[in-house]
Formats: sequence, C-alpha cells, structure tokens
Amino acid sequence: MDPSGIQTRWYPLSELPRLGYPAAMENVLPVLFLMAVGVGLRRLPAFPATTGQSLNMFVVYVSLPALVLVQVPKLEVSADLWVPIALPWVMLAVSALAVLGLARLFHWDRKVVGGLLLGATLGNTSFLGIPFVQAFFGEAGVPYAVLYDQLGSFFALAIYGATVIAFYGGEGRPDAGKILWRIVTFPPFLAMVAAFLLRGWTYPEPVAAALERIAGTLVPVVMVAVGFQLTLKVPKSQMLPLGLGLAIKMVAAPLLALGALTALGVTGEATRVAIFEAGMAPMITAGALAIAAGLAPEMMAAMVGLGIMMSFATLPVLFSLL
Repeated sequence: MDPSGIQTRWYPLSELPRLGYPAAMENVLPVLFLMAVGVGLRRLPAFPATTGQSLNMFVVYVSLPALVLVQVPKLEVSADLWVPIALPWVMLAVSALAVLGLARLFHWDRKVVGGLLLGATLGNTSFLGIPFVQAFFGEAGVPYAVLYDQLGSFFALAIYGATVIAFYGGEGRPDAGKILWRIVTFPPFLAMVAAFLLRGWTYPEPVAAALERIAGTLVPVVMVAVGFQLTLKVPKSQMLPLGLGLAIKMVAAPLLALGALTALGVTGEATRVAIFEAGMAPMITAGALAIAAGLAPEMMAAMVGLGIMMSFATLPVLFSLL
C-alpha cells in the first residue's frame, strides 16, 4: 500500500535500476491508471472545471515542496552535478532556435510561433518528470530530477517564459522585478533553498515521517490532475507546427543531448537522469500560460495532452538508450 492509499504492485524504488526496463514499466502502469481516473472524473458533474487547477495548486504548494525537502538533502555532491543544471538551458536555446528556423521556413502565424517557443522548449520535468524518474531510475534519481526542474525548467519558465509571453502575447516589456519576485516566492524554490541549508542535519523522526507522507501525494494527485485537463482537439491548419513542436521537444532534444554528452565522455547517473528529463512532454504550466495569453490556445492544449500520452511510448525507448 503506497502513501496515497491506493494498492498497486510497486517494485521497491531501490530495485528498479537493477531490475531494468520491464520492472520500470510495471511501475509506470499505476501512473497511467491515475491519469485515466482524472479523465473519468472530468465527466462527473460533482467535479467543477477548475478541479485540475486546484489539484495543481495543491502539488505546487504542498506536495512538491515536501518532496524537495525529503530528497535534496540526500543529494551527493559530485563533479557531474553541472549536467542537470546546465542541460535544460542548452536544450532551451537549441530548441528555440529550431522553432524560429522552422517558423521562418513555413511562415507560421506569430501566435503559433509564440506558443511553440514555450511548448517545444520547456518540459514537464516536475509533474510528469519526477514520477517517471522515480519509476525508471528509482529514488536515487529524484534529487537530480529536482535540480533539473528547479534550477533549469522553473527558472526558464519564470525568465524566458515571461519574456516570450511579453513579446508574443502583447503584454509589453517584461518586468524584471516581478519576475524576480515570482522566483523567490515560488514554494518549491523556497523549499529547495531550505533543503540545501539543512544538508547534514537529520530531521526529527515525526517531521521526516510527515514529509514522506506528504511527498507521497505528489504522483497520485498530479497524475489525476493531468488526466482531468487532458485534451486533444486542434485545428487542421496547426497540425504541422504541433507535430514538429512535439518532435523537437520529445525526440530531437533528448537525442541531441545524448549524442553530445556521449561524445564528450560525460557519464553517470546525474547525466542519465538529465537526458531523460530532456525528453519530457511539454510543460503543463507553460501551456497554460500560452493559452491564457492567446498563443494558439487549441494547439497548445493539444500539445500538452498529446505529449503526455506520447510519453508512455517515447520515454521507455529513451531509457533503453541510456
């Protein structure tokens, strides 16, 4: 019985790296089931349209900070920690250049370009990434996933994302002060700062047990929220940018990262987790911001939903290449 109270056949996380791909997929099946539960709940009148957003807020303010406080103090300082910190920024730059090049080639609408500059560059490295890293790499891989997400994806969303919204969404120039305030008040970021300060200090047993329980709510809550918000509708005229955007984010980016780091001789668990995170589906929050800013809303909603569904096929293949 896991902390969520749902009885599933979970392998011990510490055993997954040894057991390999088949066991990891066995551990992912409950995640897929939870997403299906979210899809089903959306059809019930008892759950309002804002249910998915409410669940997301619970994760951001409660589950994810608890997970950060549990996992980051376990992080072993090593020379390869720069990989999960630097790789998301490198992939962001490369993917953005690819989008701009394709936009010029195909003469895409400005709103479509703005949406792709968010969806094809920023990955779902927290809500989707952490459950998948847990499933495929075990608990030892989670601290690296947290670094990739908090020092990479989150900062990129706050700085780069705000800039894209400002220039493509018609909001004017981004306010540096507001961006900085958004960063320093983001609950998971505050938790990460606290976790680094608490390295080497052991939590009292009741506190540790409570944090473990709360952190255990992340996977079931977030996957139900993802399923609740899943949508696949998209205009035919936007099918090409949608497909190319997903190809950049989920295929080209991780393969490029794998090839480059292999050529440089950079190895280790932190590197493997970072490459795996580079192949995550488009970020839900980035998609939501694009939709709110009017950047091809239907395409962005479909990009997030289809990307999540594709993850169950692409991530196992990527894992087998690592």
